[in-house]
Amino acid sequence: MQTGRVQHATNPVDGVRIAYQTVGEGEPLVLLHGTALSHAIWRGFGYVAALRDRYRLILVDLRGHGRSDAPHDEDAYAMDLVSGDALAVLDHLELPSAHVLGYSLGGRVALALAVGAPERLESLIIGGGSSRPQAGAFDRLFFPGCIDVLARDGMDAFLDGWNARRSWPIDAGTRAAFLANDARALAAYMRRSGAEPGVDDDVLRGIAVPTLLFVGSDDAERLGDTQRVAALIPGASLTILPGFDHSTAVAASTEVLAAVEPFLAAV
Repeated sequence: MQTGRVQHATNPVDGVRIAYQTVGEGEPLVLLHGTALSHAIWRGFGYVAALRDRYRLILVDLRGHGRSDAPHDEDAYAMDLVSGDALAVLDHLELPSAHVLGYSLGGRVALALAVGAPERLESLIIGGGSSRPQAGAFDRLFFPGCIDVLARDGMDAFLDGWNARRSWPIDAGTRAAFLANDARALAAYMRRSGAEPGVDDDVLRGIAVPTLLFVGSDDAERLGDTQRVAALIPGASLTILPGFDHSTAVAASTEVLAAVEPFLAAV
């Protein structure tokens, strides 16, 4: 397989093509981004530069994002299909297993992998994730009615609505990343995500994969969820990043990697 160039794996269930890149050498580490972003965040926030000398990084564009296929059908974004995309990438690379790190949406995908295919995970790292049902989550993360605005009026209107609710303006990089998305596909993903039932507590108690969770101290939407998941998964470690919220924690690569790198080295 070529390194550094965009490649595609195909989900065998529905034929959706998933874009990904590989960078670096070492144990494989899959990186899964959050809503409306792409694999490019891992370069932009410094993760690739910090990790590429020790890990074979697998940078995935989740379906509906980046250079992956972006179906407009809500059912195409069922979590079993989205997590199946990550497995398709591992299969395409002929890798039996890998470490997996996911943030927000990527964290929920990583959790789904730990539940549905634990034999494919060497370790599990979840940032700003949740095991709870997702109904209303985007109204809380962005602004009430945001999915309707996105579907009806497009990405510019969505960003204007989000900007008006934020404590500080959306930075140019985040705006560009959001504008690169297919608004109809993103709205379909958000609607389907809101119907996801979450993961039962007993299932979390049965996870045996080595697990690290991290979350910003000011992440009003996900702090409690992350603490709860960490308490339920046996042996899980938890890092709380002081002063960061849901939007900023993933960008704090120095603080995140201060927890992630020792965890990976010890697995």
